[in-house]
Amino acid sequence: MSESLVSKGKIILKKGEGRTIKAGGAWIYDNEIDKYEGEYENGDIISVSDFDGFFMGYGFINHNSKIRVRMLSRWRKDPIDREFLRERVREAWNYRKTVVDTSSCRIIFGEADWLPGLTVDKYEDVLVVESLALGIDKLKNMILEDLREILKEDGIIIRGIYERSDAPVRRKEGMEQYKGFIGPEFDTNVLITENGVKYMVDVVNGQKTGFFLDQKYNRLSIQKLCKGKKVLDCFTHMGTFALNAGIAGAASVEGLDISELAVQQATANAERNGLSDTVHFRAADVLDELPKLNRQGEKYDVVILDPPA
Repeated sequence: MSESLVSKGKIILKKGEGRTIKAGGAWIYDNEIDKYEGEYENGDIISVSDFDGFFMGYGFINHNSKIRVRMLSRWRKDPIDREFLRERVREAWNYRKTVVDTSSCRIIFGEADWLPGLTVDKYEDVLVVESLALGIDKLKNMILEDLREILKEDGIIIRGIYERSDAPVRRKEGMEQYKGFIGPEFDTNVLITENGVKYMVDVVNGQKTGFFLDQKYNRLSIQKLCKGKKVLDCFTHMGTFALNAGIAGAASVEGLDISELAVQQATANAERNGLSDTVHFRAADVLDELPKLNRQGEKYDVVILDPPA
């Protein structure tokens, strides 16, 4: 057994608090805590008990955040050490292998995988990491090293890791926003294939970690609707929905986005998929363009709306 990662710190909840944790919740807020005991630093792993002394688990503590504790485990018997975290990573990867195409996918999804605040996306042979909580940030490099080794066991060699921890929410954890390489630099343009469509993903400048992996099955569902149709794709970004319509045999597809860069990327993706004759993109403000198209009497069989959050 490796060295324990648990500090000597402990919190005790107020009387009547803890119901959300017992029901499966992953966070403890500052106003739920009655006492702080023992020695620890922000980002350390501490133990959690309710007002009556019932052990509720281990979690990362951070006094900079209203989310005072992010739960890591519910079981006293869990040895919270490096091997424990390695098994968490292995479980996350094994689950993805059973439910998704793992060529490009989200391997670690924070609290859903009991690694709170950490997201790791795999684009072919590149990993992109987002760390949004101080506790997991302190263990990030160790977790990524173990993930790399676990993938290698399946014959997957990762050529590089890039960090996209540039979300403003990091400041609420007392951390600076950050973008940069973890380890040696590498070419950050990655060619992926999803639903039979090829995309060049820019993990440095793209949205989120470079690509909206969570829309995979929505994009696939569009294919069933578009064969032989005239399609308008609004807020097209990299042209993902438009390209799925095109590859499904749409008669014509027009994609709109306010960003010139996005239009350039989408146009390059259309060329990459041999769809330049039927799928076209142009820079336009969708909110201005839709009334204009209506006045011009333009009609479409399928209109796709995927506005930014």
